[in-house]
Amino acid sequence: MFTRIIAAALALSAVATVTATPAIAQVEPFPASFRTQEIATNGTTIHTRIGGKGPAVVLLHGYGETGDMWAPLAADLARDHLVIVPDLRGMGLSAKPAGGYDKKTQGQDIAGVLDALKVQKTDLVTHDIGNMVGYAFAAQNRARVTRFVLMDAPLPGVGPWEEILKNPLLWHFRFGGPDMERLVAGRERIYLDRFWNEFSAKPERFSEASRVHYAALYAQPGAMHSGFAQFAAFDQDAIDNRPFLTAGKLTMPVLAIGGEKSFGPMMATVMRFAATDVTEATIPDAGHWLMEEQPKATIAAVRGFLAANK
Repeated sequence: MFTRIIAAALALSAVATVTATPAIAQVEPFPASFRTQEIATNGTTIHTRIGGKGPAVVLLHGYGETGDMWAPLAADLARDHLVIVPDLRGMGLSAKPAGGYDKKTQGQDIAGVLDALKVQKTDLVTHDIGNMVGYAFAAQNRARVTRFVLMDAPLPGVGPWEEILKNPLLWHFRFGGPDMERLVAGRERIYLDRFWNEFSAKPERFSEASRVHYAALYAQPGAMHSGFAQFAAFDQDAIDNRPFLTAGKLTMPVLAIGGEKSFGPMMATVMRFAATDVTEATIPDAGHWLMEEQPKATIAAVRGFLAANK
């Protein structure tokens, strides 16, 4: 059971289908008050959604999704926050450069987005690979992050990372070589649906509309190349995280959320290697895909933590 929990937490999912287009099947739109901005920074362009007023909060998505996953949380937080929702480098509607997929560089992408928006300090809410980018951003910009919420995925080189990598269910972390993109071209959803199904408490909660929506985005030219590059950078990420850890644990309040049927309390175990003030939370009856499987409970946990730690 523990093996499945670890594997579920780390399955940084995905999709794609070549017949759909990114414009169709938007699962849940952001409020009409949100605007989008293409922010050129750090050698790439980051597609960013911005809405609301108040203290800033940045929401970082994971693999197999885009910033669109955050629409329900963004709508809630925009009542009293300036909400900033980028698509990570190479994903969604952001540019897809050839390199820069190590999380240290992507953390610098996020700093550039905030600089462009003239935002000095922010709360940070992350999921999956977004956790890794968020940690790299926070470790490089400790004074800029006021509160940090991480959901259901570990950090390269932190805590039990090496043991986690031994899990044979994580074969996709090492799936590579010159033919990998050709092997999945036109079959993206066959490959990536597997993760949505295996790492959900109940696969039907990751709806067909969501799958179609993200499939279209991941079938864009360069999208799967960028996705594979996110995994290929894990070894470098572990190396980059060593000096971050040596510099000291993060001191801002941290909420570590795991799905009951996924990473669960292990999320807090990991974060206690990297932060001094860690609160543990588990979302009942949820796998890895917290915003799809239990959105109300997840939103309540995030909002409660941000409000309690002002």
